[in-house]
Amino acid sequence: MITIFLKHQQDKNLDSLRKIQLRNKFIERFPPKSARVVSWYVMMGIGQVVTVRIPASQLRTLNLSIEQGAWGAFETEFYPTYDFVPVWKESLKNSK
Repeated sequence: MITIFLKHQQDKNLDSLRKIQLRNKFIERFPPKSARVVSWYVMMGIGQVVTVRIPASQLRTLNLSIEQGAWGAFETEFYPTYDFVPVWKESLKNSK
């Protein structure tokens, strides 16, 4: 999985951001068909935080969808991600 921070460009208002997204066809391009959205949240003061599951062979496709669809409206950051809940639950079980 990979988590993507789509940080709003602070020098633009919401209408400007939407126009850029429409012009860039952000909704059509992101996420690519090879990705499955695990979560998509809006973080006040940050922007949008999206976690997707995607095969490693499709990372270039994901990167291109961001470059072509999000740039100009968002600053982006990418973080490899994994689900810690099973590890946490196992630790709880073992601590008893």
